[in-house]
Amino acid sequence: MKRSSIFILALVVLGGLFLLATLVYKGGKDGPTKADPALLLRMHAPTLGPADAKVHIVEFLDPACETCRAFYPFVKQLMAANPGKIKLTTRHVDFHPGADQVVKVLEAAKKQGKYWPTLEAVLASQPQWAINHQARVELLWPHLESVGLDLDRLRNDMNADDVERNMKQDRADANALKVE
Repeated sequence: MKRSSIFILALVVLGGLFLLATLVYKGGKDGPTKADPALLLRMHAPTLGPADAKVHIVEFLDPACETCRAFYPFVKQLMAANPGKIKLTTRHVDFHPGADQVVKVLEAAKKQGKYWPTLEAVLASQPQWAINHQARVELLWPHLESVGLDLDRLRNDMNADDVERNMKQDRADANALKVE
């Protein structure tokens, strides 16, 4: 009796695993969905690399995200190892509390032609201003002094209509693409 109960239990477990595997396989059978290019590329998004590059990376970046910070040098190394073959476009999302203010800093830095050096300074100093996954923009300001930004103008530009519009567009596109 004991042996037959174990056998039946084993059959039920194997059957359940088979059913689960079948559902998972059918769910992924169609392969990855192709993203609408209009959701990936926007005129306001900063781009680095040649326009005709064979590979185009679109990164939705939260400046307060530790994973984004860790991933960024990898992308730069990839670009350096393949000169002229990769284009990088960054889009901004503010998943972490307070990150919206840092995204505004990045958006406003574009107005001074200093987006990329500002992004570098933001990511390099992230451990000092993003504490426990909470962005504290007041702790970021001293790290921006070396970038050569007009900080008074930057603070003013952070509240510009186009900055808010760009942020809303990036959020909407990230949501439509299910970026998490």
